[in-house]
Amino acid sequence: MSSLPISKTGKSVIEVIEETVRISGDVLLSRFSQEKKIKSKGPKDIVTDVDVAVEKLIFEQLTSHFPDMGMIGEESFKGDMPGGFVWVVDPIDGTRNFAAGIPIFSIVLALSYDGEVVAGANFDPKKNELFIAEKGKGAFLNGKQINISDKTELEKSIIGMDLSYGDDGGRFGFEVIQKLWPDIQTVRIIGSSALGISYVAAGRTDLYFNYNLKPWDIAAGILLVEEAGGVATDRKGRKASLFSEGIIVSNQKLHNSFLNITDKMNWRN
Repeated sequence: MSSLPISKTGKSVIEVIEETVRISGDVLLSRFSQEKKIKSKGPKDIVTDVDVAVEKLIFEQLTSHFPDMGMIGEESFKGDMPGGFVWVVDPIDGTRNFAAGIPIFSIVLALSYDGEVVAGANFDPKKNELFIAEKGKGAFLNGKQINISDKTELEKSIIGMDLSYGDDGGRFGFEVIQKLWPDIQTVRIIGSSALGISYVAAGRTDLYFNYNLKPWDIAAGILLVEEAGGVATDRKGRKASLFSEGIIVSNQKLHNSFLNITDKMNWRN
């Protein structure tokens, strides 16, 4: 694939992504302080009526620009991944935060081609921060190019993590932190995997790991990290993809150190 398509409205993929996440962000801001209808999708997984409404809005926006592209979203995915160009959507990454009134959440929108992410964004409407990237063209935060951390020692690093889906993610994740502690600076658990990964891309934190994520959690993040000069792999150290088991993102040096220290630990299996 030599270049990304132009929409039927004459806009580029990146322009459509930015326009769509900003429109959706306005909806999240307007609903943030209002009462929400909350349903449980699992023991520790919830969805609000806002998630559903915003995903529908995003699909409508994308269809108006690219009517022939496939789409998958957190609230509507049935388990089948179409070929060709496919939009990957998370209307609210950090739904638990959003529902509780904690202002740490974002919108993920990425475009993949035969399973490879070629463009994507992670938008934090509360901070008005747009992390965006196109394959081969770098990663940007509000128009300014971002780069991965240049730290070379875990002892000087800020580590990010989240508890993941299911009980094992949290239990095994804390085992990793116990193994690393006190030979790191600190740990951050912010409740949004998409923002956790984006912060690594921007050099705010130095490494992020998560035991088990879904395509919409990591779609934009994989590209952001790689375009910022970092590496994104699964728990085994293999190049990350949309359906990877877990994720580790950092620069190559810290990533290697993390793999060495966690070798044979439960979290890696």
